[in-house]
Amino acid sequence: MIRLEHSKTPIAAKIKISGSKSISNRLLILQQFCPDLILENLSDSDDTQVLIKALQSQEEHINVGHAGTAMRFLLAYFATQQKVTKIITGSERMQQRPVAPLVEALRQLGAKVTYLGAKGYPPVKIHGFCQQTTQINIKADISSQFITALLLVGHQLPMGLDLHLQGGLISKPYVQMTIDLLTQLGVHVAVEEKRILIEPQQLKPQKINVEPDWSSASYFYSALALAPVGSTIFLYGFKTTSLQGDARLVSWYEQLGVETRETSEGLQLQRVEKEIPTHLSLDLINNPDLAQTLVVTCLGLGMSCDLSGLQSLKIKETDRLQALRNEMQRLGATLRITGSSLHLSRQQNPLQSATIKTYQDHRMAMAFAPLALKVPLMIENETVVAKSYRSFWKDWEKMGFLIN
Repeated sequence: MIRLEHSKTPIAAKIKISGSKSISNRLLILQQFCPDLILENLSDSDDTQVLIKALQSQEEHINVGHAGTAMRFLLAYFATQQKVTKIITGSERMQQRPVAPLVEALRQLGAKVTYLGAKGYPPVKIHGFCQQTTQINIKADISSQFITALLLVGHQLPMGLDLHLQGGLISKPYVQMTIDLLTQLGVHVAVEEKRILIEPQQLKPQKINVEPDWSSASYFYSALALAPVGSTIFLYGFKTTSLQGDARLVSWYEQLGVETRETSEGLQLQRVEKEIPTHLSLDLINNPDLAQTLVVTCLGLGMSCDLSGLQSLKIKETDRLQALRNEMQRLGATLRITGSSLHLSRQQNPLQSATIKTYQDHRMAMAFAPLALKVPLMIENETVVAKSYRSFWKDWEKMGFLIN
């Protein structure tokens, strides 16, 4: 546990964030089909390290811990390889996160996948593949990672892949990111409204420098929104044009007093004098990972907010909607949640110092950290941030945060 507070002086910091976890993990799977693909600036996150270790392992049993992306991507990768036997498991929470839509789609293709515990959840045993069809159906309204996992292997299937999406697609930018990476590597992907078609194709070897992680950048935007006017943060390597959908936060935080200026070396952020709105209403169906960051920012600014499109948060590292509600109450705030939305009431009383539980969820720790600009906080299990951002607390100290 750490105690976190701020010196109250204006922030002036320069930050270098490692490569995008989402992009890194996609490229690592694609590299299995194209060993001459050279990857630079990979994410240093625990999730990426777990994936690298699993791909290099000769063991039959693979434990991905809390790494949800690794679970989904490895499941599709190994399940579509001939004469491969693997057992993939994870933490207790991972064994509560569904994989049934992906498993059913893989079975339609011809994969042999067996549940070793509760039906629809890890652990699973993979024991063979012989493609039976190209056309498969998958639910698009549970997790975009199921769709991405299939797209990453579609180009190397003997018969290709004809993917039909059922229901409304959530986190669409993450699927588009996968398609853009495939296109960059020479794969032609035909996209229709409810259908994605990939024919058997080879990847073109090249060198790719992974762009920095926008989800990690969101915490600095949040901190700057709560910081004194005139505070600045420089983020090395970022561009406003990005494969990552979370880059959209630039326009949202502009409303909250954070100005972004692009330079040849990165982004210059500044907290400017600006009349802040009293309410924020956003549909985050395409950006659910920003929900925790945005609601905490609104709380720190004394705003109310309505955030919708959050149905996927219930099957993340924790039930993020319930976790947010619990921790907001500790701070004296009123947060109402539904199955797919949250509604923060405007704070009438000063924020209360509190101990924030993280629920083994890296984003809970990082999203609440900016509030230490307003009130001292205790944060439990602070090392959980390594799941996506290993140097988070060191970078936080660069901004004048005091960590004990």
